[in-house]
Amino acid sequence: MYSPGQAGANAYARVGVQTGVMGASPHRLIAMLYQGARQAVAQARMFLQQNNVSGRGAAITKAIGIIEQGLQPALNKDAGGEIAHRLDALYSYMTRRLLQANLEQDETMLVEVDNLLATLEEAWVGIAPEVAKLAAATV
Repeated sequence: MYSPGQAGANAYARVGVQTGVMGASPHRLIAMLYQGARQAVAQARMFLQQNNVSGRGAAITKAIGIIEQGLQPALNKDAGGEIAHRLDALYSYMTRRLLQANLEQDETMLVEVDNLLATLEEAWVGIAPEVAKLAAATV
């Protein structure tokens, strides 16, 4: 199904991602989670348009996994207060919308979740300079 070159390229990409994760700051890791979730949603949209049910399901499952096993557990509800609780609720909403999009084969729901993730990613990336200042001040 895949050429040997394709397998090599995939292995190289996995190593690149693993290396990026190993050297990433906690702030960068969250940005990577947003990017991964958005990529999975984009794949789900593509598979939906191609009527590829199994591909769509796998991509949506991946996006849900990133949200439920990456983004939500990273929330510190004690330190984050109301913002962290609202983000938790928003992540739960996105998960429900992804499940519903899969069941109803509804691309508009996938677009909605991608827009929410894009807004959060943009805000997260936007605070990077402030996070860097805080990190430098504590060293």
